Amino acid sequence: MTYLEAFIISVVEGLTEFLPISSTGHMMIATALLGIKSTPFVKLFTVAIQLGAILSVVVLYYKRFFRSFNFYLKLIVAFIPAAIAGLLLGDWIDAQLENIFGVAVALFVGGIVLLFVDNWFKNPTITSEEQVNYSKAFKIGIFQCLALFPGVSRSASTIIGGISQKLTRTAAAEFSFFLAVPTMFAATAKKLLDFYKDGIVLNSEEIKILVFGNVIAFVVALIAIKTFISLLQKHGFKVWGVYRIIIGGILIVLFLMGIKLEVI
Repeated sequence: MTYLEAFIISVVEGLTEFLPISSTGHMMIATALLGIKSTPFVKLFTVAIQLGAILSVVVLYYKRFFRSFNFYLKLIVAFIPAAIAGLLLGDWIDAQLENIFGVAVALFVGGIVLLFVDNWFKNPTITSEEQVNYSKAFKIGIFQCLALFPGVSRSASTIIGGISQKLTRTAAAEFSFFLAVPTMFAATAKKLLDFYKDGIVLNSEEIKILVFGNVIAFVVALIAIKTFISLLQKHGFKVWGVYRIIIGGILIVLFLMGIKLEVI
């Protein structure tokens, strides 16, 4: 992987991590378009740079992380379902990271869902994560399990999970951001552990590329978060639904025409 390729993938990650359009799916598509070979390091890179993007949440919302111990307990409770599912389905999830047609279908179907989700859940009563109890946190965590399949979108599934529990759009989005911190930290740690178990050692150049990618994803995500919150408050989910349907639809049509994007 070159620095230019790392830059492009990292920008894609930073822009899409907090949007309900699947950062993993978009990185898979970008990787295929760039012709980047799916080596163990590339797989690690696409997971690890998500941690860089997630750290932007800690910077932007740092005061929230010092508010109370219950804040962390709620995140742990919400994290548990995906943690268990991830451990049980690890090999299956890795296999799906090369299934771009599956991503296309997930984007398309998820787009249809986003067109109507604003009408399904109305009259929210919870305006802050402080009002989220452990039961609601756990239920949001169950929604996060849907995102284990690339293309579904962790952001979309957890935000929808939040508004299904009577959170406002903004509160649901912010809780989704906070939940991403332990989730992506654990995903990165697991990927590094897998590397260690397989006897793979990162060389100095790979470490530099990994650090570079995390920095780029971090900076881009700082901008993307504020933009997303503003757009979500003004337009809801429909604009993202239309985008997903267009991208997913184009990919499906290309596959039906025999033009396949594949992870090398």
